Amino acid sequence: MKVRFAVSPGPGPYGARRFGAFVDGLEARGFDTMWLSDVPLGPEIEPIVGLALAAGRTTRLMLGANLVPVGRNAVQLAKQLAQLHEASGGRILLTLVPGTGSAPERAALGLEGMSRPAVFEAAVGELRRAWDAGPHGAGRPLELWLGGHGPRALERAGRLGDGWLGAAMAPFEVATAVSRITGAAAAAGRRIDPEHFGMSIPYAREDPGPAALEALASRRPGVDPRELLPVGSVALHRLLDGYLAAGCSKFVLRPVQVGDLDDELDWLARTVLPRQT
Repeated sequence: MKVRFAVSPGPGPYGARRFGAFVDGLEARGFDTMWLSDVPLGPEIEPIVGLALAAGRTTRLMLGANLVPVGRNAVQLAKQLAQLHEASGGRILLTLVPGTGSAPERAALGLEGMSRPAVFEAAVGELRRAWDAGPHGAGRPLELWLGGHGPRALERAGRLGDGWLGAAMAPFEVATAVSRITGAAAAAGRRIDPEHFGMSIPYAREDPGPAALEALASRRPGVDPRELLPVGSVALHRLLDGYLAAGCSKFVLRPVQVGDLDDELDWLARTVLPRQT
């Protein structure tokens, strides 16, 4: 399997200068991908904006994002993504996610009283139909990976997705998820490329404090958050080994705290890039 590493800028807002330094730093050090997360009500950079900014100042770096398609006009979104993919030389990677489902986010996205999974599936279909119609000049097809870890999300990934990016799961859970996705794809007469399974991994270089652990614990009750958030290089490599054995080979690394940006990227490059193939 080809092992690839993407890096997320981490929590909080990034100004133009810091975001530019982050993007430039990833390309200069040889990371495979920059990765952004769509947080509709958070201060993080909006993914379409961030991908466009990064595309304009890089030539090699792949550009990825977790994107919440619900609440957006599917035709306009399809056009934006298709043209951005073409303008970047086919470097856009996408994982579609349904959002957090919190009441404020549902209200902001216009989903009150609606089935979020049903709206999400409809959005996936609308994007594919728009691209198949070919009105936007996209010469390179976009792949749509899907996220989620529940039974319905895994079935959906096999039935509709081109790949899967998981998060907040132990390696033994990932092995089960890969098996379920593969089975769902086969049941739908499809096949998921074995290279198209990945995991998003929060990490810390030193003790991150209780807040980061509590945030993970709230997402996965009953799972020790220290099993999901490696601290230091040894723990990070151990978790990567587990995920690789479970069938994942693409990784999004998310620092839970960032001080000096160059120092952080230097440390991460020394730690993981020898494993990139």
